Amino acid sequence: MRIYYRNSKFYFYNKKRIILTLLLALFQCQLLYAQLKVVPIDGSYTEEEAETQSTLRTEATLNLPFFDDFSTTKTANPDTKNWLPGSGVYINNTLSSSPPSLNIATFDGLNATGTPYNLVNPLTQNFTDTLTSQPINLAGKKAADSLYISFHWMAKGLGELPDSSDYFQLEFLSKTNGWVTAWQQVGYKLDTIYKNQFVKITDPAYLHDAFQFRFRAYGRNSGYYDTWHLDYVYLNAKRSVRQPYIFDVAVRKAVSPFLKKYTAMPLRQYRANPQAATADSVRTDVVNNFNNFNILASTFTIRDAAKGTELFRNVQRSIYVEALKSKALAVKTAPLAINANLDSLKLITKFVVTTTDTIPGVNLKTNDSITSRTDLTDYYAYDDGSAEYGVQVNQKLGRVAVQFTLAKPDTIGGIRLAMVQFNKDIAGQGFTIQIFDNKNGKPDKVIAQRSVGARYPAQRNGFIDYPFSAPVAVPDTFYVGWLQLNEQPVTVGFDRNSMLGKNVVFYNLGTEWARETALKGSIMIRPYLGKKAAGIVTGNEPIITTEIHFYPNPNRGIINWENASLKRIEIYSLQGYLVQTIIPETGQRSAEVHVNEGIYVVKSSDGKRSYAQKMLFVQ
Repeated sequence: MRIYYRNSKFYFYNKKRIILTLLLALFQCQLLYAQLKVVPIDGSYTEEEAETQSTLRTEATLNLPFFDDFSTTKTANPDTKNWLPGSGVYINNTLSSSPPSLNIATFDGLNATGTPYNLVNPLTQNFTDTLTSQPINLAGKKAADSLYISFHWMAKGLGELPDSSDYFQLEFLSKTNGWVTAWQQVGYKLDTIYKNQFVKITDPAYLHDAFQFRFRAYGRNSGYYDTWHLDYVYLNAKRSVRQPYIFDVAVRKAVSPFLKKYTAMPLRQYRANPQAATADSVRTDVVNNFNNFNILASTFTIRDAAKGTELFRNVQRSIYVEALKSKALAVKTAPLAINANLDSLKLITKFVVTTTDTIPGVNLKTNDSITSRTDLTDYYAYDDGSAEYGVQVNQKLGRVAVQFTLAKPDTIGGIRLAMVQFNKDIAGQGFTIQIFDNKNGKPDKVIAQRSVGARYPAQRNGFIDYPFSAPVAVPDTFYVGWLQLNEQPVTVGFDRNSMLGKNVVFYNLGTEWARETALKGSIMIRPYLGKKAAGIVTGNEPIITTEIHFYPNPNRGIINWENASLKRIEIYSLQGYLVQTIIPETGQRSAEVHVNEGIYVVKSSDGKRSYAQKMLFVQ
């Protein structure tokens, strides 16, 4: 493998194919895995509590201690009890591993509505997200009071690495000099673990009744670039760097899926084989942030989200957690007994730990529980609902297909896609969603397809539904995906936390399907069930049929077919105009097509029956 450096761009080149590209000058951290490309995301979203800095209003002045590990936040925005709204900071539990507690605050190039700060120039650098505290009363405090602010920080995580010109800093509000930088960290050469930072407050100009502090990131303004993560912000008097530890045990990692192969599946499919569908165990972890051991108890429950009914409970006692260590919590699970009258069920899986941790004046119990949702409704999913990156087909007319395996044949009503933006708004641009049957563990014939336009959801991590005109019968192994029609690719959300979908992705750049093995995560594509079959549902292998099938599709001017009894082939535009007629000779099984680039309907007849197929022709 060769590595080329040119104009701040890094090219990793293999003689047979490009396997990784990092375009740090134009598209920072743009990852290319085989023929699929993983890219940072941006877009316009409507977030709750989103406000601009020009309309900020503060709450009542806070008193010490100040503590926030972001575990109380119920939305993607920081809690306004502690912070001014409109920061642009994204509260999540997915963009880094091993934080000190449940949830982190992520800084990037998107504002409070999820829109890039600069949509015009992708290379513009400036301050991006700014997280500002509510006023805090420090009047009467002195330097001798040993006043410290501490926080845990990390760069990149599952986001994008800041450059050497980027930085993350802490500023204090001086009574005489305005905002003053108290600490700063430069990007690029950074560890991949959280660091506990202490900053002492001694200047009398800070010790007033409306003191504030703020965290600011400086970097690319055009999207999800130059990411920094913040957690465990604690400001109090009588602190010492010799004792930097907080007497706190916290849960942090997301609860693992209740299902074995998916994060969500239809209830009627779950009922068909509950034993095979249920995971052997469900897991999370706890971390002891104190420099002494802790003994705790753990309770795991599964509840009906709608009724609150408890369906499963497990209690573990006397769990020993070493000082400054984490410990996995695992519970063996079993199939659930579900009311036969239900057609859907939403589950809440929850771990609660009982600890003895405390800070006088601070409630540390909010990080003692963690929940997850499992939908047994109408759709399949490999992802956890959060898009850390986006995935694209790396070539015009390239295709992607994701494999799904059912407990029994069923029908598909449509496909849900987590559509995300990358550098350019392509709303309205056409592409084709497709469903394939299975042959020898790979996609085979197109069962159904539909031409659609790119659309974006109204909120972060939302999905767009693309229904078919009628439910599509599928075998117990089928594939859903899309066909890239333009040079400018559509971008679909990519979940880097869930690995359930990493080995079920296939791509096709011509006539052959290949498994994509380099992607580490799950494409956020969700087939949902139809109500009624539009045909006979078959098993794994397609049944033998006399239906006429023209190939290849997409096509570059020569179509082929297997049935030698065809007597007439007509090609129509999508507007219904006849553009070419072919009269095959006896035994003829191929013909030239002379049409412009686009999608057409090919109608054929053997004199007794008529057939129709939608095809893409490219000249």
